[in-house]
Amino acid sequence: MVLDLLLIGLGITLEPFPLTAFILMLSAEKGTLKGLAFLLGWLACLVAVIAAVILTTGNSPPKPQTAPSTAVLAVKLALGVVLILLAMRQRRRMGRPRKPPAWMASMDRLSLWSAAGLAAFLQPWALVAAGATTVVGAKLATAGDYLALVFFCLLATGSFLYLELYATFAPAKAGARLARLRAWLDSHQDQVIIAVFLLLGLWLTGKSIYLLVT
Repeated sequence: MVLDLLLIGLGITLEPFPLTAFILMLSAEKGTLKGLAFLLGWLACLVAVIAAVILTTGNSPPKPQTAPSTAVLAVKLALGVVLILLAMRQRRRMGRPRKPPAWMASMDRLSLWSAAGLAAFLQPWALVAAGATTVVGAKLATAGDYLALVFFCLLATGSFLYLELYATFAPAKAGARLARLRAWLDSHQDQVIIAVFLLLGLWLTGKSIYLLVT
């Protein structure tokens, strides 16, 4: 469970599109407050998904070699395939001009509640679903198991937390550095998405097939 959650958490926190939106938010009027609302909304989504999974399963994962455990692996396999297909689609779209969404130009008018709602909207739900299926198949028996879930949530929120703290405690330097980071993300967005989705897709697909046939 731990390795899967580590890889999925890294994939979530490296998603370039939410990061770009977050940088624009920090650069807007009352940016740090809006960034905090976004960050809390993002974290709340992850916690809610994990809590729902644990409550649904009753912390009793499906036994191996049963229909429920096979179904969980099949879902994980399907998510891996979806990620690979998304990576391939992004590869075909490389170099095409992209028009930024209209809401990106209205960050100054964004309310705190809207910032939190935007976090839920921008979640990479395919990756979040992969994390949820990992938790479904895990038995949380020790404090370390629960700490792994806490670490997953913090890791998946880590990039936003770092930028929020940086903008809060070093505002004089933050503007220029955030602008450079945004420029880098704009020019490398396709490559990052392809790498993250392809690597995670191959990992989830390969591991699921191995567990299904053994």
